[in-house]
Amino acid sequence: MKKVICKVEYDTESATVVEKRVCGEFGDPAGYEETLYQTPDGKFFLYVNGGAESVHAKEDIKRMSAAKAKEWQENA
Repeated sequence: MKKVICKVEYDTESATVVEKRVCGEFGDPAGYEETLYQTPDGKFFLYVNGGAESVHAKEDIKRMSAAKAKEWQENA
């Protein structure tokens, strides 16, 4: 997935996966996944996707600061 945020392109194909979390089972309407990525130039973003009843009911990319990425990792 690609998304441009504030004139910066975030692309799951060219970024490196740092950590992935899955909540629920495949097909669970409340289940979702969150994947933290780091771009080649060091920026972080969170790819999210989930079921219709989840906190991430649609596929999206959210940019994150390095501090927020670290906080996300520490709050598993």
